[in-house]
Amino acid sequence: MSAYQNDIKAIAALKEQFGSSWSAINPESVSRMRAQNRFKTGLEIAQYTADIMRKDMAEYDADSSVYTQSLGCWHGFIGQQKLISIKKHLKTTNKRYLYLSGWMVAALRSEFGPLPDQSMHEKTAVSNLIEELYTFLRQADSRELDLLFTALDAAREAGDQAKAAEIQSQIDNYETHIVPIIADIDAGFGNPEATYLLAKRMIEAGACCIQIENQVSDEKQCGHQDGKVTVPHADFLAKVAAVRYAFLELGIDNGVIVARTDSLGAGLTKQIAVTKQPGDLGDQYNSFLDCEEITEAELGNGDVVIKREGKLLRPKRLPSNLFQFRKGTGEARCVLDSITSLQNGADLLWIETEKPHVGQIAAMMDEVRKVIPNAKLVYNNSPSFNWTLNFRQQVFDAMAAEGKDVSAYDRAKLMSVEYDETELAQIADEKIRTFQRDGSAHAGIFHHLITLPTYHTAALSTDNLAKGYFAEEGMLAYVKGVQRQELRQGIACVKHQNMAGSDIGDNHKEYFAGEAALKASGKDNTMNQFS
Repeated sequence: MSAYQNDIKAIAALKEQFGSSWSAINPESVSRMRAQNRFKTGLEIAQYTADIMRKDMAEYDADSSVYTQSLGCWHGFIGQQKLISIKKHLKTTNKRYLYLSGWMVAALRSEFGPLPDQSMHEKTAVSNLIEELYTFLRQADSRELDLLFTALDAAREAGDQAKAAEIQSQIDNYETHIVPIIADIDAGFGNPEATYLLAKRMIEAGACCIQIENQVSDEKQCGHQDGKVTVPHADFLAKVAAVRYAFLELGIDNGVIVARTDSLGAGLTKQIAVTKQPGDLGDQYNSFLDCEEITEAELGNGDVVIKREGKLLRPKRLPSNLFQFRKGTGEARCVLDSITSLQNGADLLWIETEKPHVGQIAAMMDEVRKVIPNAKLVYNNSPSFNWTLNFRQQVFDAMAAEGKDVSAYDRAKLMSVEYDETELAQIADEKIRTFQRDGSAHAGIFHHLITLPTYHTAALSTDNLAKGYFAEEGMLAYVKGVQRQELRQGIACVKHQNMAGSDIGDNHKEYFAGEAALKASGKDNTMNQFS
């Protein structure tokens, strides 16, 4: 017997127990409300989605073709529409997640207005967005189930038992819109205690997976900007531990931590690592510093020196009091960061790169996997990359290396529309199309995400509407470009009153007041034009 039928039986028994005072209670109506409110707390969501992620990670270990994906969403409605679309077109949410981008929180959700991605926004904006996303996803469940309940009632009223049985089966086997969120905690917003406190808020809101990076918290920069400053491993690992403690305290024992390294693009460190003996982790971190060998007589006032292998080394220190790494050490530092993180509590890796190149990513992951064979990567398919130019240049270089004639192309100008129909551009587009599949097969990428795609899609669609509406097209710009497309593509929110919960509210009114209910969904409701 399904949960739906079990609830009807249980409420019927309660109704009988309480007698005539419960005469207005319809057990099936209660069962429907319970089905529409499956997840009562954020911790229930965190546990449910952590189980999903762990299952998906194990399945990827067995078969790298079953990677996972997400899109970054900056508002609950955007996340909701994404999941509704996935269920409509692909029939299942399996292996599809949400990503919560710190960049978009800073740019779109701060009370200060748009901010750069430098951890200046309110900490609680992150946990608030997680809660908002899951509120909208739960409402998507409620709405879709409400449509099924209405269809079930119609089938019963028509005496169509076969149709009623089919709809009842859909209700009994309903797949929720609730999916895992990979949530960005930036560099932890302060010391490990601050990281722990915010992680708790995020988990309580529903996050099963928290991504944290190894930049200095008060010097944090966007991953694709200059001036990034990393911290010694001991500092970063304390924050990884703080997140794990938060998961364990709240009972989410299989919560997932993504350790992100920005070392590939970070040429600076704020401090020299503590080291107690040659070859320890602090010594390895310091070995990447750009140093010059000096004698004791050459020591200047206030100089900082490192003694290694009997030599005195003076790290290059900038006027900002930051220390500089040797050029060309980024990839080696990423590998060390990654191995160290996985050995100290992290579950997944994030290596922030400057371009989307499977070979570059694979080279680093191959080194990591020599030590940790099942190391897996969360990879940012970033809008900061010029994908068209990058892949056309990759194809250009490959063709040139093979001795093919590339004289018809200007490598620096391959973004130009004049190349769009060329053989080179078509090969590049195919490589872009298969990038995620290829990266998962060859570079250990378990999860592919685009950090801020919906920031760009909102801007693009708004530009297209404004361009026509405020010019000669007038209302036709909206009708032709938006509403007509919604109708023809079956976009759920064309019935925006229904999407906002009008029909759910009407049904509740009927549960509560019976025939006396004043409902909004009568014959004069303009939503009927879209039936």
